[in-house]
Order: sequence, then structure tokens, then C-alpha cells
Amino acid sequence: MTIKKILVLGGTGFVGRHVCEKLTRLQWRVTVPTRHETSARNIQMLPALDVFEADVHDEATLARLVAGHDAVVNLVAILHGTQEAFDRTHVQLPQKLARACAAQGVRRVIHVSALGADARNPDVAPSMYLRSKGHGEVALHQAGLALTLLRPSVIFGADDKFLNVFAQLQKTFPVIPLAASHALFQPVWVEDVASAIVHCLQDAHSHTTVGQTFEACGPGVFTLRQLVEMAGRLSGVNQGRGRPVIELPAALGRLQARLMELTPGEPLMSRDNLASMTQPNIASGNLPGLEALGITPAALEAVAPSYLGPLNAGWGPRSNLTLKRKTAGRF
Repeated sequence: MTIKKILVLGGTGFVGRHVCEKLTRLQWRVTVPTRHETSARNIQMLPALDVFEADVHDEATLARLVAGHDAVVNLVAILHGTQEAFDRTHVQLPQKLARACAAQGVRRVIHVSALGADARNPDVAPSMYLRSKGHGEVALHQAGLALTLLRPSVIFGADDKFLNVFAQLQKTFPVIPLAASHALFQPVWVEDVASAIVHCLQDAHSHTTVGQTFEACGPGVFTLRQLVEMAGRLSGVNQGRGRPVIELPAALGRLQARLMELTPGEPLMSRDNLASMTQPNIASGNLPGLEALGITPAALEAVAPSYLGPLNAGWGPRSNLTLKRKTAGRF
């Protein structure tokens, strides 16, 4: 089967924008649904890309979106929320997607899960986030799809809400009180994750990635404290020294996260995030990594200075995907 028409769920997000750019460079047709047209402003003028205002959680709408496509990429995810919200996004949506694919005869699905998810025993994971990710994997496995799973560690890159947040906090506060400072991460560049997704879609003929799960991780392992300190240094805070980091004991860390949950908007940290961080966010070594897809993952130290440097104000440079607006359809 030749894959040329792709439905990208979550195509307006951080990873999705990079995936869409790479797919359109291949001159493939890309469809991106979004609740609000304005969310797609960074990708709307990519060639051969169609944006539709649609609610992908509505099963009838999702089935109509899936129809006529050769493959689906699912990037829809949340990091914070209630049990109900995690279940709706990470479990119910994959279930609906599986039914929509079966109804429309679409078998090829690339699903981005999370490092630490476990489809064999999802309920052993320490957080709502990871448990829901595991149950989402189960739903797709059970559907008999030509499925490939990617499990990334925390993803970095220009416009990320990861290192940029740490840098911005240090531009605002004289000290950084930090919970879970010894939590381990293996950060991966957004471009490498996007390349992995595209590689899996291009693998339609050899099928070497079908039925496989890949751990998408960078080459380096860091503690949370090291990442915070690096963000401060690279962004030039305090003349390149960064701010002092104060490690919080577990009880104070939970209290801090609880208070952050009460603030308006999306919290910087939640108690569920802390629960996730009790499990190292690093490659298990039991599954293939990006190298198995022909990708040599970029080092954090090589990429982060390009968008955290002192000359880059605020949240880093805007993505170069923003060109012009085009009229979006409704679905």
C-alpha cells in the first residue's frame, strides 16, 4: 500500500506542527482537524494541508474524518487533568479511533504514547497520566490495526513548554524551589520524534515497524535539577549562572503542586506529575529506540542553546511554520 493521504490528530500541537511540515515536504496530502481554526495558524499555509474545524471526540465526526485516508497519526494528549479528562483523551479517543478505522477500512495507525506506559499491565503505573496512556495502548492493540507505537521521553525544542518554562521562571524568581529534583529524564528533540513518525509512515511496504513499539529518547540522561540549572545557564540568567535551586522534601513538593493546581489555567506542576516522576523517564533498554529507525538522536546540549540563548527573548523564537492564513473548512 502506498501511503499518501494522512489524518493527523493533534496536528496543531508542538509535535504535530513538525510532523505536518515533514509530511507536506513529501508532497503527501495532510488533514488536520482542530476545535478552533486559530489554533492552526502556524500550519495553515503548508502546501497540500487541509484544516477542518471538528471535534475528534465526537465519534461520528471522527469516522467521517478517517474516511479516505491511508493512515492516521494520533498525537492528542494532555499532561494535566482529572481522571475523567485523562480517560477521555488517552483511552476513549483511541477506542473511538479504533472503531472509526475499522468502519472505514483504514488499518495503518501511528500512535504517540509516553515513556513509562505499559500495555501489558497498565494499572501498575504510578500516575493517572501513565495509567491512561497504557490503557490507550491496550485499546489500539486489541483492534487488530497495523499499529506502531512511539513512547517518547520529555520532548524539547523551540517553543517547548519544558526548558523554556524553566528559563522563564528563573527570569522571574530569585530562587527556584524544586520538587522531585532527582527525577530522571532522557529528553528527545521534537525534530527526531517527528522524523520517527514520518519514517514509520514511509515503512508501509517493508512493514518492519508494524506491530512494534519504539522508545524515543535522546542520548543523555539528566536529573530534573540538572535540566533546570541548564535552562538558567543557557538563557543567560544571573550572568549565565542561573538561579539557586532549593530541593524540596516530598511533603513540601506535594503541597507546592497542590497549590499550583489551584491557580487559574494549566498548572506548572500537579500531584499527578510528581507521581509520574517517581518512575525514571528513561529508556528501558528492552525496546528498540530511534536508532532502529535510522535516526541518530540529537543531544540536548547541542540544540537547546539555539533557542534558549540570551539573544532569544521570552519563550524562544517562533516556529518558522507560520506563513499566511488560508481558509479552513468545517467538518
